[in-house]
Amino acid sequence: MRVRNGGALVWLALLASGCGGLAMESHAVTAQACPPGAASRTRVVNPPGASVNTHLEGLTDVQGMLYFALAAPGGGTGLWRSDGTEAGTVQVRSFPAGVFAEGTPAAVGNTLFFQLADSATGMVHLWTSDGTSTGTRFIKAFTPDVNGPALRAVTALHGRLVFFHLGASGGPALWSSDGTSAGTVLLAKLPGVLGLYFDQTLRVGDALLFFRSQGGATTLWRTDGTQAGTMSLKQLDAGTVSIQQVGRAGDQGLFVLRDGPNDEVWKTNGTAAGTLRLDTFGQRVRLVGGLGSKVYVAQSARLYSLSLGGGGRTLVTTLPRDNPDQLPAVLRTAASGDSLYFSVGLNGLSPVPDDVRLWVTNGTATGTRELFRSLHRNDTSYSPVFATGTGAVLFTGSPDGTANRPWFTRGTTATTGQLAKVTVPVVLGLGPEPFVRAGGRVFFPATDDTGLEQLWSVPASFSCPPGVAAESL
Repeated sequence: MRVRNGGALVWLALLASGCGGLAMESHAVTAQACPPGAASRTRVVNPPGASVNTHLEGLTDVQGMLYFALAAPGGGTGLWRSDGTEAGTVQVRSFPAGVFAEGTPAAVGNTLFFQLADSATGMVHLWTSDGTSTGTRFIKAFTPDVNGPALRAVTALHGRLVFFHLGASGGPALWSSDGTSAGTVLLAKLPGVLGLYFDQTLRVGDALLFFRSQGGATTLWRTDGTQAGTMSLKQLDAGTVSIQQVGRAGDQGLFVLRDGPNDEVWKTNGTAAGTLRLDTFGQRVRLVGGLGSKVYVAQSARLYSLSLGGGGRTLVTTLPRDNPDQLPAVLRTAASGDSLYFSVGLNGLSPVPDDVRLWVTNGTATGTRELFRSLHRNDTSYSPVFATGTGAVLFTGSPDGTANRPWFTRGTTATTGQLAKVTVPVVLGLGPEPFVRAGGRVFFPATDDTGLEQLWSVPASFSCPPGVAAESL
């Protein structure tokens, strides 16, 4: 769930006292930057004269091929694909004014499923594409939802797309599609499903897990994309409680359930026996992620580890703040190698955080380090924290408080630097990462010297030797 906003080394030493110490790298180390060309524009997709409000949306990996929508204000949407080369970045199909990209696309095998809102009909249309104009086909129209995208929790299961339709009468309805009109079928009407507006579902193993409030009780459900395989797994609470957050620790699903003043941390492997409460906190907590046999959570400034076997709560360290009135809040996280990377907002009296900083931890106090300040600061939008899969983690930062640049880190301040002198759009609320890996490259939208948003990318295994000071870019 979106978190809404409510150091000097001396402060660090005082706050970490009794916690085994907290590693802090000197900010006198000059961050390095990639030389021009490490990240590059893949193609000018917004031509000169285009509106500055035309954006790249819905970047999706489909078996190594990137798909995205180019959405203009007032409607008029183009579907594109890219193999990472200029010649291989082409428009697949265009849609007229009044048609808007909506919701989250999904890959099922080598097929893209995507949604379009049609202002002429007032309906939301589900489409599929194989990357060709003739192979881009309409599947089915759905009634819209006034509170956001009509189709939620789009998930690939057993070669089909499974999703919830939120505009259905009588509450959410679960559907499945094979990419044809005849093969798009209603599985079940499921009133009382919780958290769909906040993407609080879990793909665990070969099933989609979701939460329901039924007859006063809160239960965990699962579906494998069939009617027979859609069933209740386990009652989580005798009353109606809220789901605050979902996450992962390896092949385990994680979720935080809020019961009155308490936050309960649970794990699940998709079975009733494997769905267990790990611990209960008397205050609000945020999931940071899992490493090995442990899961890490943050309770304001305190970072704890929990055993995935149950119990074993251990205080790892206490994060510093610039003054005692600030309330730290973990915003976004990513696991890379044997470390967890996470952004922390220092929330003061203003709705906008006083600062947002990037941290890394290997699960120990000495291995918990601040890497960067300041990330993008806003009360409704965040910096991404994206693991490339090759050791580097990408994020966006603005040390001088101006442009939101792409940065990278490999876990130390000496290996943290600016990726390119372009501006990356912010992530609104629970919006998806702007960075998407497809094949051997990581793609992202960026406003560059054209003054417009274009498609950029960097090799997933990029290497930027030191030598160019970030301040010179």
